[in-house]
Amino acid sequence: MTLTPEQETFAKTALDEAVAKLTKAVARVGEKVPYTAHDGIYDDRSENIDWWTNGFFGGILWQLYSVTQDESIREKAVAYEAKLDRCLMNDTMLDHDNGFKWLPTAGADYILTESEAAKNRLLLAASNLMGRFNLNGRFIRAWNDWGTDDHRGWAIIDCLMNLPLLYRASDITGDPRFKQVAMAHADTAAKNFVRADGSCEHIVEFDPRTGSFVRIRGGQGMKDGSAWTRGQSWGIYGFALSYMHTKSPAYIENSRKIADYYMAHIPESKLIPVDFCQPADCDFEDDCSAAIAACGLIELSKALPDAIGDKYLDAAVDLLKALYDNTVDKDENHDILLTRCSASYNEENHNYPIIYGDYYYLEALLKLNNKGIFIW
Repeated sequence: MTLTPEQETFAKTALDEAVAKLTKAVARVGEKVPYTAHDGIYDDRSENIDWWTNGFFGGILWQLYSVTQDESIREKAVAYEAKLDRCLMNDTMLDHDNGFKWLPTAGADYILTESEAAKNRLLLAASNLMGRFNLNGRFIRAWNDWGTDDHRGWAIIDCLMNLPLLYRASDITGDPRFKQVAMAHADTAAKNFVRADGSCEHIVEFDPRTGSFVRIRGGQGMKDGSAWTRGQSWGIYGFALSYMHTKSPAYIENSRKIADYYMAHIPESKLIPVDFCQPADCDFEDDCSAAIAACGLIELSKALPDAIGDKYLDAAVDLLKALYDNTVDKDENHDILLTRCSASYNEENHNYPIIYGDYYYLEALLKLNNKGIFIW
C-alpha cells in the first residue's frame, strides 16, 4: 500500500486531529456507554448494555491507547470492557453481534496486554457465537426473537464482521471448529447474499429446520432488493477479513465484486447515501457506510498487487477526504467526529452521529498511517 505525498499529508493531518479530539472527549465521556450524541456530546446507553454497538467506544479507547500509550486511557478501556460483563453473563443479551461487542474490547485488550481475563471474555463470546450455527442451513442465526417475531432462520450480511471472533478463537485455542463454522457461514453468505451485479442483500431467511432458502428481506435498506449502503460496506470488509484469516481466493473475489459495485455507485460528491437505490432528491446520508467501506477497501488493496489494489486504496482515501471536508465535526468542545449517519433508510431520523461511524473513521485513518491495532 503506497500513498501519494498528497494522500500522506491528508492522512496524517486527519489522524492527528481525530486523535487529539477523541483524547479530549474521553475525559468528558466518563462512565458513559455512547451510541449517538446531542449537541455534539455523546449520550449514555448504559441501561441498554446489550446493544450491539456498545463495543465501539471501547475500541476507540484501545486504539487511542495504542498510539498515545496514555495509561489513563488504558485504565478507562479496561473498566469499559468490564461493563459488558453484565451482557456476557446473560444468554438473552448474546447474539450474532458478539464480535462487534468483544473484539474491540476484550480482543483489543488481549492483543495489547495478553490479559487472561480478556482472553476468557473473548472465548466465552466466541463459544456462544459458534452455538448459534444452524447445521442444516450452514449459517449463524442473527437476532434473538423480539416479542412475537421468529428470527430462528434469519441471517444478515452484518454477521460477516463478527466471524473474526471465531477465527481468533481458533488461533488462540488451536481448535479448528471455530474457523470451520466461520467459513461455513461465509460460504453461505457468498452463495445467498451477493447478487450477480455485486450488490448485497441485507437479510436472507432460511427454514430453520431444513436450512432451505425461504426469502430475502430488505431490512435496513429502502425496500426488498435495494442496496443498503452499509450492508454493501459490511460485505466489502467482511469478505476481505475472511480472506485475511483463511487465504481462500473466493472471499477476496467476493470482496472485490461488492467493492466494484459500491465504487461504481459513489455519487460525485463522494458522500454516501443510505441506499444506492434511494430517489435522487433524497438527502439521507450514511457516513458510517463510507467509513466502513474505506476500511474494507484499504484491506482489499493490501491483499492485491499494487496495479490492481491502487484503485481500491484511492477510492478509500477519496471517501475519507470527503468525510473530512464535509461532515467531520472539528470543534474540540464536541465529542463526535462524523455527523451524518443513519441506522436505516426507513427510520424516523437521519443524518446524525453514531458511535461506530467515529470508530471506523478512526480505524481507517490509522490504517492509512500504518498505526493502531488490527482488532478484526
